[in-house]
Amino acid sequence: MTTGRRAARRAALFVLYQWDVTGQPLASLYEGELDPYTRELAEGVSAEAETLDATIGEASSAWPPERLGALERNILRIALFELDRDEVPLEVAIDEAVRLARRYSSDDAAKLVNGILGKAAKEAKR
Repeated sequence: MTTGRRAARRAALFVLYQWDVTGQPLASLYEGELDPYTRELAEGVSAEAETLDATIGEASSAWPPERLGALERNILRIALFELDRDEVPLEVAIDEAVRLARRYSSDDAAKLVNGILGKAAKEAKR
């Protein structure tokens, strides 16, 4: 089963949200067969969550990862994971993250995600 990357990001977000909120093992949350990119994102983000959270914390001292909602935190983790791997252009990663935040949270969450990712990207270039 192969879907587009946008759908894969959305599916990974749902799995990661459940993982973050429940603390259950990631594999126990899979329902049915996952798209390979969904699985890659979910497993990669969960394995690197601590490092990704450190990046989020550095980019936003006012909103440390533990203060963010689980949804926003995992949207940021997915975008940063993709950026770290240089598979997705910066603009695409930020746009996709902002879309997810706007669709599943709020316009304020979208602005917050945009700001944190923009700052993280600037700091990464240094």
